[in-house]
Amino acid sequence: MELRHLRYFVAVAEERNFTRAAQRLHMAQPPLSRQIQQLEETLGVQLFERSSRPLKLTETGKFFYLHAVQLLAQTAELESMTRRVGNIERSLSVGFVGSTLYGLLPKIIRRFRDENTTVELSLHEMSTMDQLRALKDGRIDIGFGRIRLEDANIRRVVLREEKMIVALPEGHALSMSKPILALRDLVNETLIIFPKTPRPSYADQVLSAFQDRGLKPHRIYETRELQVALGLVAAGEGVSVVPSSVHGLKRSDVSYKELDDPTLVSPIIMSTRLLDESQDIKEILELIYRLYEEEHIPYVPRTGSGG
Repeated sequence: MELRHLRYFVAVAEERNFTRAAQRLHMAQPPLSRQIQQLEETLGVQLFERSSRPLKLTETGKFFYLHAVQLLAQTAELESMTRRVGNIERSLSVGFVGSTLYGLLPKIIRRFRDENTTVELSLHEMSTMDQLRALKDGRIDIGFGRIRLEDANIRRVVLREEKMIVALPEGHALSMSKPILALRDLVNETLIIFPKTPRPSYADQVLSAFQDRGLKPHRIYETRELQVALGLVAAGEGVSVVPSSVHGLKRSDVSYKELDDPTLVSPIIMSTRLLDESQDIKEILELIYRLYEEEHIPYVPRTGSGG
């Protein structure tokens, strides 16, 4: 059994479909099927229930998946940390969800580059789910997202809880009637949420906020990204609940209103591989807290566990 067999198996287990897994692995589907069959023959067990659609793992397959994911993550960590210890390369690859660009992330990146001129830093826009995969595959070293996802191989640090606000078309009746709005004020409006895919995402945080309060929007319009949502708001197609940092994006055709519930927040979470203790990651985390203090931005105090 080789590492490639683990990668093939994990891709099929997560996609629950041989064709999609083959596309993810950039290979043809028949060779992938043969590799999985060879893996099962080597182990002497059946890992998938092939009669079910989508594919399901057997109980043995579920056990094998948990340990395969951990082994692959540890391998990626070992490769990354060995490169850093040997100073073969000083590079930092950062994944981020688009909405974090409206907050402090651009300033964090600029400051880090100014203070660490020998580090090659690259940026990659990707969903929180994709960030977790990329961290475990070794394709990125840090992820900035908004979704609280538990993974035994990932260290999460909640940096801050960003308030949610409402984006309204300029001149909308709600922008004139009350200085502060409640979610119940929005239930008769078309609620524009983003991103449409992949899920879970920020869209689910917004929908959960309504559901937790026993509220159901009259109509929901799903769109792929924040900028499109704001464009639709400006066109009068509906309203949107957005992170408060978006307020800095000045638009003459969109107005913003605060919400009356302080618990309506969206976290900004920094994720790294669990065992990656490289100096570059420590430095960017210290820089983030330093900038929060300089900008007088409320943040979640560190507890020491980092998880």
